[in-house]
Amino acid sequence: MAPVPFRTQLLRRKPLAARGGPGGPGGPELGRSIGTFSLMMFGVGATVGTGIFFVLQEAVPDAGPAVVVSFLVAGLAAGLSAICYAELASAIPVSGSTYSYAYHALGELVAMVIAACVLLEYGVSSAAVAVGWSGYFNELTGSVLGVRLPQELSVSPVPYEDGPTGWINLPAVVLVLLCMLLLVRGASESARVNTVMVLIKLAVLGLFVVVGFSAFEVDRFDAFWAAGAAGVSAAAATIFFSFIGLDAVSTAGEEVRDPQRALPRAIMGALAVVITVYVLVAIAGVGAQPASEFESPEQQEAGLSVILQNITGSSIPGTVLAAGAVISIFSVTLVTLYGQTRILFAMGRDGMLPSRFARVNPRTLTPTYNTVVVAIVVALVAGFVPSDYLWDTVSIGTLGAFIVVALGVLVLRRTQPDLERPFRVPGYPVTPVLTVVVCVYILSGLPAVTWAIFGTWLAIVLAFYLLWGRRHARLNDPATARGEGV
Repeated sequence: MAPVPFRTQLLRRKPLAARGGPGGPGGPELGRSIGTFSLMMFGVGATVGTGIFFVLQEAVPDAGPAVVVSFLVAGLAAGLSAICYAELASAIPVSGSTYSYAYHALGELVAMVIAACVLLEYGVSSAAVAVGWSGYFNELTGSVLGVRLPQELSVSPVPYEDGPTGWINLPAVVLVLLCMLLLVRGASESARVNTVMVLIKLAVLGLFVVVGFSAFEVDRFDAFWAAGAAGVSAAAATIFFSFIGLDAVSTAGEEVRDPQRALPRAIMGALAVVITVYVLVAIAGVGAQPASEFESPEQQEAGLSVILQNITGSSIPGTVLAAGAVISIFSVTLVTLYGQTRILFAMGRDGMLPSRFARVNPRTLTPTYNTVVVAIVVALVAGFVPSDYLWDTVSIGTLGAFIVVALGVLVLRRTQPDLERPFRVPGYPVTPVLTVVVCVYILSGLPAVTWAIFGTWLAIVLAFYLLWGRRHARLNDPATARGEGV
């Protein structure tokens, strides 16, 4: 077999025929056991995290009562990306999400760049969210049971500015390992647990909305546009990251029953649920107290819980909300870990990683090896690194993925015009082009140190690809490169 030229390796695209299948060039497949509703809850579970419990305290000082508009603007930006995901997910219903879409549409080198983005997004966010969960869990057990873990077992040993240090963040490690056990049991079991947790946290946020409307006063929306367009834009940029997570739906493309119908429905359904909940929370929060009170130190530290306590005069609703935040973060960690393992599975099946990453447990039809490896790495990061060092790097990975999905829609419409697309992006080509513009605008505001961290990680991934991945890629086989034998 003649060697494939270097330039050809970098630019080659994976044929749409070679998408998987036992015995075919795509390699093994995962079991299809997830329904549309459970899949939609994946998107809601990965998106509705701690952000909504605290984002009002950051956004209202910027936009005032017009923060409601800021939520709609941020939802529009996330919605544009979600619409693009829906088209590609319906046309290419496989594991791997953005990595797989890029491999089919834009070529092998771009696929590896995006692999670096999404692995960073899911891996780092899993660790950062677990660290955040540790703090909420310790606070909740302290207020309810009067028991708190000592600082040595609840704080990482790596210092951040003048913050405290300990030996290990044990609750964060335990959370990751619990999620690992759930994922090892099977995708359907994980989906069921996630659905229950999502319904609980939506009920908790519903409690906030009901209590907030009981203290609603219309005059708190006076001077609605006092902060102007600049204030609304600044708040929208802050709020945008509360919508990150909708792309998690597409990582489950190969484990969904009737994926070409279920994937776009789940993505759009999750988007609708998230926007509705966020806007209701914003209206209830702003209507329940003067905008100036959102800047108080108490609000900054305890978020929505303080609003409930001020309205009811009792700490019980605030405690319930804190419990909802703990459950909320648990489901986010579960789904982001899940997404990470499926991306690694797709890469292993393509030959970009050792074949062990493409092995499927014959009983559960899940990639057990991937799950254990990812959990160990994430647990180590969560146990020993403060979340403050982690959050900014998530942004580049997410926005990079959004951009590539939009470009993938544009490219495949030209190169594969006859490809079956059960869902088609409305407003084409304006919608994907606008998605790219919005994401590039948000990327431009990230600090230089974040770009440096991302650049280092990208260099590591590309070095691995150039030295190992391109030599072992399945597309080196001429039959696979032509999409034959499926």
